Amino acid sequence: MNTLPQPTKYFLYIRKSTDEEDRQVLSLEAQLTELKEYAEKESLEIIETFVEKKTAKVPGREIFNSMLNKIDGGLPHLIGILAWHPDRLSRNSVDGGRLIYLLDTGKLGGLKFPTFAFENNPSGKFFLAIGLSNAKYYVDNLAENVRRGNRAKLRRGEWPGQKPFGYVYDHRLRNIVPEPKEAKIVKKIYEEFATGRHTLKSISARLVELGGGKARSNYSIENLLTNDRYIGIMRWDGEAHEGKYRPLISKQLFAKVQEVLANRRKPRKSKKRHDFPFVGLFHCSCGSMFTAQFAKGNGGIYRYYRCTRKHGACAEKYIQESELQKQIIEKLQTIVLPTDWSKEMLEKLEREEKSQTQSIDAFAEANRKKIFALQEKLDKLLEGYLDNLIDEETYRRKKESLVQQKIALKGERDTLLRKRMSGWNEPMRDYINTLIQAGKIASEQSPQEIAHFAQKIGTNRLISEKIVS
Repeated sequence: MNTLPQPTKYFLYIRKSTDEEDRQVLSLEAQLTELKEYAEKESLEIIETFVEKKTAKVPGREIFNSMLNKIDGGLPHLIGILAWHPDRLSRNSVDGGRLIYLLDTGKLGGLKFPTFAFENNPSGKFFLAIGLSNAKYYVDNLAENVRRGNRAKLRRGEWPGQKPFGYVYDHRLRNIVPEPKEAKIVKKIYEEFATGRHTLKSISARLVELGGGKARSNYSIENLLTNDRYIGIMRWDGEAHEGKYRPLISKQLFAKVQEVLANRRKPRKSKKRHDFPFVGLFHCSCGSMFTAQFAKGNGGIYRYYRCTRKHGACAEKYIQESELQKQIIEKLQTIVLPTDWSKEMLEKLEREEKSQTQSIDAFAEANRKKIFALQEKLDKLLEGYLDNLIDEETYRRKKESLVQQKIALKGERDTLLRKRMSGWNEPMRDYINTLIQAGKIASEQSPQEIAHFAQKIGTNRLISEKIVS
């Protein structure tokens, strides 16, 4: 029984992104309508509504963080969150861990979902963690299914991605075919560049003249001139595959263009690289990346990070590496599970997994025996009919009944196999181990390990007013 005080005031949070996994989710308007009706029925007072249009696969949603920051900062009254389903709040381990931490500290009084029962007690938080890990597992599984589909296409020689310039997708052939106008442009560009009389910039202008769209950057032009998809080679994840589509240029012409490009490239002096572990991890609030450099001051040399100002002037101040590392460690510590909790949860998972395996195996064996028995009855029924022991009408009627029973049992078997394959045990174990690892990383305080872990758990990290969020 939940004896904790229950909030009567709630933040209402709705989210829908353009991600594949969100296509079947209620629209923002529908979520808002349903949740307001639910709040009225349950006598919940909505004091603020938060609307998000970003994916929950990675940490860093501004609206979500703003809501949790308000709760974490302390409010004059106990607050809860009302959402359609746990997966609206989080599909990643960091945000899920932060929600559970706020529940543990009592700053968040509770969660309400019309589609998911939750009680603010150890058991409720355990099953909430399962629900959140299932959401993350769905995201990971969807991505793996896409990769698996792409690998199958590559094995068949079919182009797996968005059609490249010069081609159009033929649904009948399930592959790309040359688009007459664009294919001629690609061949013409290769032929002219092979003469050695063009630069990347002049080829870009020539591409526009020929009707190939707007002017492109040097990087884009070089990519067009070095991509061996035009000679029938598909590169995916660094691996080459033979394409079963028609090349636009010959291998000889492609080789000549590569020779011209190689002669144009000047050898560059290698720059001395400094070990700045957090470079490439953080964006500024203006949208630019953070870079790092050394600075002298107070008789010493300091390492600090600053905005690159790629998008223009920015008032964001620099932050010393030691302060940045300190803030990241503090963030990691907010998602760490207590040792006794993690041990108990892993042991509970182990017991649940064994129990589930035993019950599934027992059910599968019983199912197999029933199917075998039905098949024997069908065989005997056929023998009786062939030996004229039963009439045709009786034979058909009994056969129909037995076949329907057999189909139903096979359906139960297939459902069981899907349940075993899509179990929540492994994603939940990964979720717990991630939170355990966060504690180890935070305690060891190795900049390289901290940076690697931060890279692993999310890609949308932000620094604003010298604060990591």
